[in-house]
Amino acid sequence: MQQGVAATVIVPTRNERGNVAELVAQVGAALAGRTAEILFVDDSDDGTADEIERVAAGAPLSVRVVHRAPDDRAGGLGGAVVRGMRFAAYDVCIVMDGDLQHPPAVLPTMLDRYALGDVDAVVASRYVGGGDSSGLANRARIWVSRASTAVTRAMFPVRMQGITDPMTGFFLVDRRRIDLDSLQPDGFKILLEILVRSPLATAEVPMTFARRYDGRSKANARQGWRFLAQLTRLRFGKMSVFALIGAVGAVANVAIVWALTRAGLPYVWSAVIAAETTIIANFLLQERFVFHDMRAAAAGFWRRFATSFAFNNVEAAIRIPVMALMVEAWRMSSPVATAITLAVAFLARFMFHALVVYRPRRREPDHRHQAVHRVGEAARSGELVADTGAIRIIRGLDREG
Repeated sequence: MQQGVAATVIVPTRNERGNVAELVAQVGAALAGRTAEILFVDDSDDGTADEIERVAAGAPLSVRVVHRAPDDRAGGLGGAVVRGMRFAAYDVCIVMDGDLQHPPAVLPTMLDRYALGDVDAVVASRYVGGGDSSGLANRARIWVSRASTAVTRAMFPVRMQGITDPMTGFFLVDRRRIDLDSLQPDGFKILLEILVRSPLATAEVPMTFARRYDGRSKANARQGWRFLAQLTRLRFGKMSVFALIGAVGAVANVAIVWALTRAGLPYVWSAVIAAETTIIANFLLQERFVFHDMRAAAAGFWRRFATSFAFNNVEAAIRIPVMALMVEAWRMSSPVATAITLAVAFLARFMFHALVVYRPRRREPDHRHQAVHRVGEAARSGELVADTGAIRIIRGLDREG
């Protein structure tokens, strides 16, 4: 077990002047007696950098600031984090927001967990046992956060296996395990970029996501689009093939509906026949071209088929009445209504297959790959203090296909 891990706390800031003094005070108190520094990477236009320098003069630990000029802010918050890792005094870097929604009191738990020596990164999670996301501004943001997490895990089911909060901005990582030059940060979600591009052994510790201490949230629709673009860029291969198969299936579905209705069959029965035909064909194509790299670790072929077939029929049982309503109430043509409802169903199908149909089977842990440890085991061995809460360890050493 390592002792006395030295760390740089990297805090990317943009117009957070009112939070600086309180953040430094709380981080200093949390890390009292440890070797650590705070490194602000500042993209502000409100004098935040000046406030950091003022607070640094009386801070209980070393405080530095790197101010990025307006023409040097590539990558947004993620770019600021990468810049901070390059300028950090220590290899162990902890990234946290500057608004105190990430509680500094969790810092010692993260360092103590890393000090056990079996992981490269420690993620502070809102969703692991003992965590809390109540600091999100409203119910809509809570649902957006949950949905974003689900989509992310669906798009990277192997690399994100067991990680409950890949969207968090509060994490510890050993920069020696990351190729900084390979990162292409764009927006808020730098942890996602790191986890996808680096095979890291990762642990989670719980955190309570707090409300902002001062100022307004930077989250907006533009950041949402940047997140979706980042996901698409990182996972373009698998999802694009799934989309292509879905598109071919949709065309086939519409063609079957058109042909059968032209032959005199009622459009509802035409839709049922088209749906069953394309459900089976799409599954076989997805097996071969989309999820081929996940089949060995998943359940057997017939169980995968049965699960996929059942889900798609439930989806069709919902979609077809909706389509009928569109035809009857809105006077829409049946092929057009079919195409619209298929497009809406695409994302749900992809997420279900990635997270459920091809979910890796549970295996007994061995010396090479340990999926989950619970804190009780570590506590009995005397390696963890009692207040660490539930902790999950994920050895994310498998490469994504």
